[in-house]
Amino acid sequence: QLQLVESGGDLVQPGGSLKLSCTVSGFSSGYSAIVWFRQAPGKERAGVSCISYSGTTTNYADSVKGRFAISMNNAKNTVFLQMNNLKPEDTAVYYCATSRSPRPDICSVKGRFDAWGRGTQVTVSS
Repeated sequence: QLQLVESGGDLVQPGGSLKLSCTVSGFSSGYSAIVWFRQAPGKERAGVSCISYSGTTTNYADSVKGRFAISMNNAKNTVFLQMNNLKPEDTAVYYCATSRSPRPDICSVKGRFDAWGRGTQVTVSS
């Protein structure tokens, strides 16, 4: 049984930082990247960052490049999203998702999302 659980969301001021965590359990099939995506009220889902199954490749949406950093622990069961210099437009519910990949060393923030958790709310406001 695959489970993904996001945590770490909070209310922060513009320019502040947060670190989100995604704990993954029960995964046993194929090469799946992990993708963080977000959804603001009335907006479409938008990929934010991804890390390949191997952990060797990361990608970021242009809107967060240089501000966010994705990482994974050695056991490959926890993925983090360090978010710095947060902006009001970053306000959204953040989800982590599995995304099946044909190779262990690639990922895409525009890839198919196969499963995700409940999400965690990030609010950036003064």
